[in-house]
Amino acid sequence: MVISSTILAAVGSGGIVGFMLGLLGGGGSILATPLLLYVVGVTQPHVAIGTGALAVSVSAFANFASHAIKGHVWWRCAAVFSALGVVGALAGSSLGKAIDGDRLIFMFGILMVVVGVLMLKPRKAVAVDRRPVDLRMCLTTAAVALAAGAASGFFGIGGGFLIVPGLMLATGMPMINAIGTSLLSVGAFGLATALNYASSGLIDWWLATEFIGGGIIGGVLGMLLATRLSAYKNILNRLFAALIFVVAAYILYRNWGTLMTG
Repeated sequence: MVISSTILAAVGSGGIVGFMLGLLGGGGSILATPLLLYVVGVTQPHVAIGTGALAVSVSAFANFASHAIKGHVWWRCAAVFSALGVVGALAGSSLGKAIDGDRLIFMFGILMVVVGVLMLKPRKAVAVDRRPVDLRMCLTTAAVALAAGAASGFFGIGGGFLIVPGLMLATGMPMINAIGTSLLSVGAFGLATALNYASSGLIDWWLATEFIGGGIIGGVLGMLLATRLSAYKNILNRLFAALIFVVAAYILYRNWGTLMTG
């Protein structure tokens, strides 16, 4: 009975993350670690982060495939950004593993507040000028990739909220291309983080499989609903931001005492 309830919690939690990703096109993966900790019942924060990173990676690669088919991906940018960012992700995840789990989750709670604030801003299709491929653009892209990769690895998150504006800033690509291109990086960063955590035995592979399975089902449902609710995108983003604030408050409350006594 205990096993079946754990499986249900894992599949259900994965379903929530996949549903949010399908419905909103991003941001949902930020809920993976809190769900693994407080719903599924993973006791070690580092195992939750490592397992969550693997789930985020798989969902990002799945979404990336659909964008690639539609021609939204700037392949050269995607490859360079991903390669540089993976270096940052490996460094960030190594640092994350070395930090006390409760402190890391407290910092994760603060990050969620930042993501919630960013999600309150409605996404606008802003016209941007394509930048020339010169030394300045290359250096800017490298710096943004390393920073985004490091943050992604440190917290075990996808980091799309950092990568999309980063790509637009560095290259001047349109938002739809930035979203499609970013997904290769999100997948690569998540995979690098997961492999780094796996090398320390910090991934629950069976749990990850259940979580990903739920994510696939949730993603399909989310995408089906997204077309029907496309007119309410900004309202949905605000509701999701409110949910993020609630989860962040819970994380900070749960880990404040440990931080103070630590």
